[in-house]
Amino acid sequence: MRSRYGIEARVEHYACVVDMLGRAGMVEGAYEFIKRMPFHPTVSIWGSLLGACKVHRNNKLGKIAADHLFQLDPHDSGNHVILSNMFAAAGWWEEANVVRMEMKEVGISKGAGCSWISVKNSVHTFQAKDTCHERNTEIQTMLRKLKMEMKSAGYVADTSLALFDLEEEERESEVWHHSEKIALAFGLCVIPPGLPIRITKNMRICFDCHAAFKFISGITNREIIVRDNNRFHRFTKYDCSCRDYW
Repeated sequence: MRSRYGIEARVEHYACVVDMLGRAGMVEGAYEFIKRMPFHPTVSIWGSLLGACKVHRNNKLGKIAADHLFQLDPHDSGNHVILSNMFAAAGWWEEANVVRMEMKEVGISKGAGCSWISVKNSVHTFQAKDTCHERNTEIQTMLRKLKMEMKSAGYVADTSLALFDLEEEERESEVWHHSEKIALAFGLCVIPPGLPIRITKNMRICFDCHAAFKFISGITNREIIVRDNNRFHRFTKYDCSCRDYW
């Protein structure tokens, strides 16, 4: 960059390298790269490392990245939730609970997750386990139909983030009734075939919903676009535009 283009590497260029190493699964290399940086690592750099640790399930480095983020941006609930979820996914329930307790002690609250979809200039908002919609009967019927077809196609629910004190059947029901799945079921009921379904979510889409949406896009032959608080996901033909990295 310097010799050919006369560009001095700035902190944003270093952040891109950390992101690329993380995407390639080289999280240890990304951490060593951060330690050699001539800049003080920023929120975006530690955030990239934490995101990579979440995807590749490296809890040790994830804890290091999260601790730095807690110092730089102590009131961002998202980083605490990611770390807690990482611990929960690994079965480290005691560590996950400690993170949640620390959030309460410093007054950080996690907002309620919700998803919404716009149909004919009307916005329909759903929360997890929502049964209040006027077309709830159709929505629940669609959810059951999708679940049956998906299981026939090989779908297995990821219940790693469900409450640990539930039985497996209850854990599966817990993740199956996340707000984005309910919004999608509603969209499939009311949006004509051939048209894309667009859903917005105020938090990151979870592992199970992401996997489920890939299955549903293929089973229903529909384009599904989800905007969560991190990126756009375009699901088509059993695949997602994010390549399972978000």
